[in-house]
Amino acid sequence: MHRLLLLSCLWLLAAPPASSIFQRPTGTPAPLRLQYLLEPLHPTVHTQRGATATLPCVLRALPHNYRVKWSKVEPANYQENIIIITNGLYHKNYGPLSPRVRLRHGHRYDASLTITDVALEDEGRYRCQLVNGLEDESISLTLHLEGVVFPYQPSNGRYKFNYHEAKRACEQQDSRLATYQQLYKAWTEGLDWCNAGWILDGTVHYPIINSREPCGGRLLLPGVRTYGARDKQKDRFDAFCFTSALQGQVYFIRGHLNFKEAGQACRNHGAALAKVGQLYSAWKFSQLDRCDGGWLADGSVRYPITTPRQRCGGLPEPGVRSFGFPSKEMRTYGTYCFVGK
Repeated sequence: MHRLLLLSCLWLLAAPPASSIFQRPTGTPAPLRLQYLLEPLHPTVHTQRGATATLPCVLRALPHNYRVKWSKVEPANYQENIIIITNGLYHKNYGPLSPRVRLRHGHRYDASLTITDVALEDEGRYRCQLVNGLEDESISLTLHLEGVVFPYQPSNGRYKFNYHEAKRACEQQDSRLATYQQLYKAWTEGLDWCNAGWILDGTVHYPIINSREPCGGRLLLPGVRTYGARDKQKDRFDAFCFTSALQGQVYFIRGHLNFKEAGQACRNHGAALAKVGQLYSAWKFSQLDRCDGGWLADGSVRYPITTPRQRCGGLPEPGVRSFGFPSKEMRTYGTYCFVGK
């Protein structure tokens, strides 16, 4: 009995501690621990177009001869573009963001990046990197714009855009090509669209809530269906555009106007024909709700509904309804105008 107890004690002394029994497989690198940078409490910063946003990056210590470099990862080409470099005393700005960025400098350990007048193209992933010889380390943050995704096609029908034309078309409508994350979020919020469209990274998708025959069949589950990456020059689809809060106001002028008269009616008020993205933004952020079809700058006729009702199209979901692209000579509709702040 004593011998058995002694052997048990010897085994316990020889056994590895509990924390080391389940060791990482040989060759697997240990996760890097941040020595100088604090892990951000909230890695996603939410904002809207036109606002001021700050991406946090705080040092816990100041190493000798260090630099902090801010950069942005562009999903369209996967490049990392430098925004600003600082050594704590001096800094230099780079690229198109240069006029709108600065370091917050709330205290001597603060290297947070502040972006003023946030634009649609500012959304995405940012990296704050401490450059200190062999001890380089970095944190990643995401700037997320609250907004709305809408499908877009030109007046001559569906599947007419190559990638570059789709990108240009969104920009002409006060928006930009949506990211996959934006399209996915729009799908979770009810976007159901059977036509495939380009998104920012050059892939093609379409979001389906209600499975049906013309949209891949009834047997396929709902989801964001994908065609994957396509030829940006040769392949042609629609576009999924994204827009955020307006820097101005959209309003309706009642009347029986053709397209030319609609434009003049807006100009008479010191405004311009509203773009499609501006109407979607007013619907999303200002709850613009009208049962009246009105001309827009691209020659389409649409109207925004936040409270669905039978006499306004009869559809149960809120949204921006479309009459397509009627003849510009028709005197049937009013007009939606936009005036900037």
